[in-house]
Amino acid sequence: MYLIVGLGNPEKDYENTRHNMGFRTINHLAKQYNIEINKNKFKGLYGTGIIENQKVLLLKPQTFMNLSGESIKEAKNFYKIDINNIIVIYDDIDIDIGIIKIRKKGGAGSHNGMKSVVEELNSQDFPRIRVGIGTPENKADLVNYVLGYIPEEEREKLDEATKKAKDAIVEILKNGINTAMNKFN
Repeated sequence: MYLIVGLGNPEKDYENTRHNMGFRTINHLAKQYNIEINKNKFKGLYGTGIIENQKVLLLKPQTFMNLSGESIKEAKNFYKIDINNIIVIYDDIDIDIGIIKIRKKGGAGSHNGMKSVVEELNSQDFPRIRVGIGTPENKADLVNYVLGYIPEEEREKLDEATKKAKDAIVEILKNGINTAMNKFN
């Protein structure tokens, strides 16, 4: 079984922010494979289904970004999911808008949600897909940038990037992470 997690903040107030690229990717995946994300457990919303002959659990932690790892740890432990079968999708300010990057493992960087995930899982050895949201002109304005209004010209690029991230997940499930990295990085 694969645990596929999109990082974000509870959607009503944060749905259209740069910080919710993980949730948006999960939404695309759920729509394409008719997986309803309507169960509430593990401090998150989730649904289960089959993608490319693989059983998956799609999870959107509802703990707010900085505590995302708590939700992931609960789901991982409940289903006894191998660390290599956890795929985390999140926004990254160090990547240009619209670009995605896949990594087999690695540190959390400056992303507080990923810091929580690494800490709670006590590991950096899980695949992740980073969706580039670009860097604000003024680094001191980072919170407003990731949680604020997205201009129309960026919204389209970000939507395409989350669709690319969704395709990358499908590629990982179908042909493995090395193939996905070669195709999408």
